[in-house]
Amino acid sequence: MAKENTKITGIYNESELFSSRDLKQTADTSSAVSYTVKSDENITITTEGVYVISGTATNSTIYVEAASDDKVQIVLNGVSITNTNFPCIYVKSGDKVFITTSDDSTLSVIDTFIKDGSTKTDGVIFSRSDITLNGTATLTINSTDKGVVSKDDLKITGGTYNITATSKGLQANDSFAMSDGEVNIKSDDDGIHTENSDDDKLGYVYIGGGIINIDVVDDGIHAISVVQVDDGKINITAGEGIEGTYIQINGGNINIDATYDGINAANKSDSYNALFEMNNGTLTIKVDEGDTDAIDSNGDITINGGTIDITASLPFDYVGEATLNGGKIIINGNEVSEIPASTK
Repeated sequence: MAKENTKITGIYNESELFSSRDLKQTADTSSAVSYTVKSDENITITTEGVYVISGTATNSTIYVEAASDDKVQIVLNGVSITNTNFPCIYVKSGDKVFITTSDDSTLSVIDTFIKDGSTKTDGVIFSRSDITLNGTATLTINSTDKGVVSKDDLKITGGTYNITATSKGLQANDSFAMSDGEVNIKSDDDGIHTENSDDDKLGYVYIGGGIINIDVVDDGIHAISVVQVDDGKINITAGEGIEGTYIQINGGNINIDATYDGINAANKSDSYNALFEMNNGTLTIKVDEGDTDAIDSNGDITINGGTIDITASLPFDYVGEATLNGGKIIINGNEVSEIPASTK
């Protein structure tokens, strides 16, 4: 497969990633079906439609078992579910599920997850289909494993999400894409993680807006293929800030405080060459002393614009070419006119 790096205008186009329904923050509930959760009772949704859920319960799961072309919208209208060992929302089938907050809600799993047959259900929200999180309220997720898991695409276009997890905060197989909203993640693993073991052109992250605050032990944002940031405000405190094969920054305000590398463009995908590319925006990186790099690329580094402010003893490490075509680089308080030679 030929490797590809693309033009400055962006690898992904936001208008092609989000549908009009993804971006609509309120649901049409005129024909909705309403449910109240009850302890030790499950809710099963089998047909396309809008479903308004409210109430407080323990050991209650909202199942979606719809046809492969059905779109289901779940409206969380002040829901609190605490489960012992199984997802609070489990999408087993369906074309796409929208989880829309209309009032503040909380979903928690407090003990070790159990399997559903051969399926390892390891997220408070666990989906085998595409899911979009949107809405106007706050969803709090507490997990003894992962927060939200999608085996396809995971999108966020609105609402506020407070996620505390022992494993990954948000995980998707094919992609994670965010256009707006606020995400706050505390995790003992990665904050946002995408990985597709069958197609390494997938497993990408796109951020086009919103606010992301990540405080984790391992990687803040981890993608197998591409990490593209077009806009938004991102604050990361992590072992490693952002890791992917092709990392492209086109805008936004990114602050990284890492104990290891701030940015790592690694050889994780055969579909792309390892590259860190900065075209616009502001990137501030602080890394601990030692064998740590602010920006590390297993290939090239290309800076066409924007501002990079680095605090590190080893600012750049690369094995290919480093090109400065524009923008501003500040290293330990001093502006430089070229990218320093590789530190290793």
